[in-house]
Amino acid sequence: MRDIDPNQAIDYIIKHAEMFAKAKAERIYLEEFRKSKKAILMKESFEETVGAQEREAYAHPDYRELLKGLREAIEIEEKLRWDLVAAQARVDVWRSIEASNRREARALG
Repeated sequence: MRDIDPNQAIDYIIKHAEMFAKAKAERIYLEEFRKSKKAILMKESFEETVGAQEREAYAHPDYRELLKGLREAIEIEEKLRWDLVAAQARVDVWRSIEASNRREARALG
């Protein structure tokens, strides 16, 4: 545990923060676009009832493809998020170790 380098963890956070932000933005965009896509597909439907239009929209290949994209966006975002959480945890562990080292030094000193 003593070989934890907080600078590496902090550098990782800085380096990947923009990637995380873009991944989250993509996920949110796809979640919102999903509503628009459903409305577009319902409008294009030849069905007369809203329920039938909705069923057709949900079954449409374009809608299912959008859901696959959303799944991938969520996977990317979550991976980055947990990597960033882990990097922050490394900094926290290092901080705790350093505090323990200071207490030990004072007790011995």
